[in-house]
Amino acid sequence: MAPASPAHKPRKRKRHVRSYSLMLPSKPFPLASFLHPLRTSAKQRLVIPTLLIVAFIFRWAVTYGPYSGEHTPPMYGDFEAQRHWMEITIHLPMAQWYWYDLTWWGLDYPPLTAYHSWLCGKIGSLISPDWFALDASCGHESYNNRVFMRATVAVSDYLIYIPAIVIFSKWYSRTTGTDRYDRSIALAILLAMPCLIIIDYGHFQYNSVMLGLAVLAFANFLADRLLWGSLMFVMSLCFKQMALYYAPAVFAYLLGLCVSFGRRAGGEGSGNGGGGSGLVITIPGPIRIDLQTLVLLGVTVLSTFAVMVAPFAVLHGEEHGALEQLAQMVHRVFPFARGLWEDKVANFWCATNIVVKYREMLARETLQKVSLALTLLAILPPCALLFLRPKKALLPWGVAGCAWGFFLFSFQVHEKSVLLPMVAMTLVVAGGVDRDLLSWIGWANNVAMFSMWPLLRREGLGLQYTVLTGLWSWLLSLHELPSSIFAKALHVGFYIGALALHVAEITVKGGIVERLPDVWVVGNVVLCFVAFAWLYVWVLYRMADEAGLVEDVYAVMGKAKEEGERERLKKVE
Repeated sequence: MAPASPAHKPRKRKRHVRSYSLMLPSKPFPLASFLHPLRTSAKQRLVIPTLLIVAFIFRWAVTYGPYSGEHTPPMYGDFEAQRHWMEITIHLPMAQWYWYDLTWWGLDYPPLTAYHSWLCGKIGSLISPDWFALDASCGHESYNNRVFMRATVAVSDYLIYIPAIVIFSKWYSRTTGTDRYDRSIALAILLAMPCLIIIDYGHFQYNSVMLGLAVLAFANFLADRLLWGSLMFVMSLCFKQMALYYAPAVFAYLLGLCVSFGRRAGGEGSGNGGGGSGLVITIPGPIRIDLQTLVLLGVTVLSTFAVMVAPFAVLHGEEHGALEQLAQMVHRVFPFARGLWEDKVANFWCATNIVVKYREMLARETLQKVSLALTLLAILPPCALLFLRPKKALLPWGVAGCAWGFFLFSFQVHEKSVLLPMVAMTLVVAGGVDRDLLSWIGWANNVAMFSMWPLLRREGLGLQYTVLTGLWSWLLSLHELPSSIFAKALHVGFYIGALALHVAEITVKGGIVERLPDVWVVGNVVLCFVAFAWLYVWVLYRMADEAGLVEDVYAVMGKAKEEGERERLKKVE
């Protein structure tokens, strides 16, 4: 006889319990409050779509303003340069891309930019061939073409830069043990960076492609995919040569993973990109070299460069040989003939040129050598620290310090180059958001925006500049200053100086302005140079602190003090 089945018990309905994480207080600034309702695990999937939609609204709003060179013949500006590159790449054979009509807007970016221009031009010519008609379209400024060009920036941004920072935030937060809420805030901060938005969507450029590829390379390094990271970084270099600002730091980090001193090769990451230790050789002494990874990295870098430039060498045409074609590409990409600088920029050379007239005292070749020496000296500390202690948490600090060294001292710097150190600096928020760090990062972005004010004013982007700077300052509550007295004085001093220069530029029309028409620009350069120089020092200090050097120094000082006290007591006894 079968046993009686137990009496049926009705299933209990689960009560919805409010997540404890939602009950926790929000971080005390508006951007964190905006994301606080999405803090629960059930709503985490809404964070990225929400941020992407809001970020697009503000980005596209900037596109309604003017762009570089709008209605300013004969040369127009960067908008026309990008449009013209699309024109020549879709109509001319590859052999002529770096030679054609150099007096107008000759192509002067690496090959990946040319391929990107070709793709955008092909798509645009399907919509309206008139936009990119060879020679006949020079200075073309129709409304529909403007919308298309703006759309190519947005699509490139959303296909490359934004996925890159999402992936980087994920891996860096894992490295530093950051929770999801802080990671979401960091992602929002990176999406809200005003200087990148106003240059790409206002001034008009594709910096987000180059920066996105570089950030994707950093994310791969954090995930121990060293070969993929190297490939992505070379692609970044092949899109814009400005990515060289990061190159020494990246080289030092990878070399530090392959060469170790008295420890297992590979540092934190595995030697061959995540697949275990490779062929390790030992040099007499406490030095170990992961030769397999070193060789694979070298092959990856060289082969990626080769793939990028090979079409120009193979399809060199009848007029020029392969070597001549490659030499012309290098000549166009590195325009040393333009001199130490073109427009005034807040670096060492322009700021001190008020006192020392470098271009009158020294030949261009001598200035190149002096600039190279100072740049190498400036990038040595972050690169040496990355090589000796290749910790993942140090990577964004190291590339930021290296980029600041290039910006402050290198040859032929543009004001827009400040994007490289700024993006690298802002990446560190993915490792955790504290009040002091947020104050410094927010203040640094405001300094970068102000440093580009002469360019933005000239292009009629004053409204966009004011709204983006004000919105950024409000979202991060930048009225709350760092805890250090010196930092408070530095931040307040800069804001007072920047406000005074803005007011003077509006109100003072005669007198000193007639005698010195660039007086306010020079004031901007000097003020921002002081701030940037201190940011370079601050990055080095934070990097040393992250590496444990500051603690070691204090420990040594404390030990020396204790030993001194013991010696004193012995003498007393």
